[in-house]
Amino acid sequence: MRLLVGDIGGTSTRLALASTAPDGAISLSDERRYASASAPDLDALVRDWLSRSATPVSEASLAVAGPVAGNRCQTTNLPWSLDGDALAAATGLRSVRLLNDFAAAAWGTLALTDATRVPLQRGRFDEAAPRVVLGAGTGLGEAMVVMTADGPQVLPGEGGHKGFSPRHERDDRLLGWMRRTLGGRVSVERVVSGLGLRDIYRFLRDVEGLPESPEVRARMERDDPGAVIGQHAVDGSDPLCGATLDLFLAAYGAEAGDVAIQVMAYGGVFLAGGIAAKVLPRLAGGGFLEAFVDKGRMRPVAEAVPVWVVTDESLGLRGAARAALSPSRQ
Repeated sequence: MRLLVGDIGGTSTRLALASTAPDGAISLSDERRYASASAPDLDALVRDWLSRSATPVSEASLAVAGPVAGNRCQTTNLPWSLDGDALAAATGLRSVRLLNDFAAAAWGTLALTDATRVPLQRGRFDEAAPRVVLGAGTGLGEAMVVMTADGPQVLPGEGGHKGFSPRHERDDRLLGWMRRTLGGRVSVERVVSGLGLRDIYRFLRDVEGLPESPEVRARMERDDPGAVIGQHAVDGSDPLCGATLDLFLAAYGAEAGDVAIQVMAYGGVFLAGGIAAKVLPRLAGGGFLEAFVDKGRMRPVAEAVPVWVVTDESLGLRGAARAALSPSRQ
């Protein structure tokens, strides 16, 4: 079977040809990456990919950043209203199936190997237990997999939009500053995302008084601030960037731990998205896991949950293909 698969995010859109072998193994080829903002809608990107591909396809499975209902989605970080049936008609495909991007990531975790995941906490793995996938990037995505008699079922969600919960006094001050800056409610995604990294940096500089390097400031004006902060934090070259990433990872760990104990995720917590793998040395340094297990009387539960960082950059594409093959069509 061959089909077009896509991973459509607020920053970039990736489209590729997925081919499935008789044993269910999925291979990807003919991948193209687009800046999402470069096109007025997804139709244009799909038509471009189809015009360049030498392999004809009639079906597509596209993972999109936003809630999907009735094969439709209003994307969260793009001004796109997507309709799978309308997209099929506009591009000449027989069918286009939309699914949430982290539902696709959750499907993708079912095929990970030791070569595409790095353990942060071994825990006590239970294959029959729920598993959770989270990922900080442009936003914060979350989804869950539950095992049933009919096979795995993926439950998409928008958990990144629940309220941010402080753990310490500095978190309280961060929350107050963000409320004033944003003019109201602060979701977890406002803290645990690329934009959250930038805002934590501003908070530590402007409110907590940490000194800023002129060189780092100049780089942030030219390049993506989140990437600049992450690079300087990982290589240890800037104290403000290091403090920013530490606060970010503690918030990330706290959220991941909350989700883990909520569903008793002994099947594992999988950290995907664009940030975790890039800051792996700092992520493994302790602050993330300390926040993850800091659950009071539920600390032993959190300590028993396996935690992995996903290093497969094509997780969403593979997951979109696997979802298309699933009898449940979740």
